[in-house]
Amino acid sequence: MKTYLYALFIVLFVSCNSNEQSVEEVDIDYTVQNEEDILKYIKENNLNAKKSDSGLYYVIENEGTGNRPTVNSDVTVAYKGYFLNGSTFDESDANGITFNLQQVIAGWREGITYFKEGGNGVLLVPSKLGYGSSDFRGIPGGSVLVFDVKLLEIK
Repeated sequence: MKTYLYALFIVLFVSCNSNEQSVEEVDIDYTVQNEEDILKYIKENNLNAKKSDSGLYYVIENEGTGNRPTVNSDVTVAYKGYFLNGSTFDESDANGITFNLQQVIAGWREGITYFKEGGNGVLLVPSKLGYGSSDFRGIPGGSVLVFDVKLLEIK
């Protein structure tokens, strides 16, 4: 009987602890902080940015004259990605890179569709439309991402 109770105690103890998440696994909501940081960046850089319903901020410097992509389009985009402090984390060459918009972060999937071929501008991507609260390839969780983009071609 003692063995049975001991085994039951162990099972209950382990099952209770298995539902707890470690600090690293907890999904942190950066929405409010990202919004404050983006608005400060827009003001400091005198940008004429628009905000979409999703929370993406974008600046259309030149809309372009070609076709407009859909969220399923294959596109070629030249870009520079950096943090609000100006530190670059990724950049294409002038020829850009080609990809399907379903293969990229939500901020790009939405933001690229605001441009026509030949258009360019800036996307200010809050973490919920980027990589969320988790670190990803040198990008700290919760980061706002800024992209200078030029839509070169829709395939």
